[in-house]
Amino acid sequence: MNIKATLISEKVSSNSVEARNLFASQMFGEEVGEKIFYSLVEAFYLVEKGQMELLDFRDKKLSSSEISRRFESIDKKFKVKYIVFKDLRKRGYIVKTALKFGAEFRVYEKNSKHSKWILFPVSENNQMTWQDFSAKNRVAHSTKKNLLIAVVDEECDVSYYEVKWTQP
Repeated sequence: MNIKATLISEKVSSNSVEARNLFASQMFGEEVGEKIFYSLVEAFYLVEKGQMELLDFRDKKLSSSEISRRFESIDKKFKVKYIVFKDLRKRGYIVKTALKFGAEFRVYEKNSKHSKWILFPVSENNQMTWQDFSAKNRVAHSTKKNLLIAVVDEECDVSYYEVKWTQP
């Protein structure tokens, strides 16, 4: 199965049968009308796995390195997000964007209709203030999810920290 998708501006989409099949079977992309739209990390993951061919608006096939450069220019945090996305997918989780929740990702356990976590990927080189941490925790609590912080180190290994609310 090789999905032909198009990158126009900052959006990746496909209206192929293969895209619909992959959405139905593995929850890649978001169905909007006749098309499946992919987050940048989803699209890059599928390209890397050989399941997607990404074309520009002139129908020219983009190389993996060209896609990486373009995506990093669109989103400065792309590399860290991608490392976390890839790690979680490898572990069997479904990972979706969570911009409307004020987070980077929602994380679902396999076969679950509701996400368990709101996820914030960060580089170990970035500092987080207590105010940042508190704000992220509030976002998770207000959405009735647990907070998951994924820290990516220099070797591209990921450590996960889960924060839950408890009642005194």
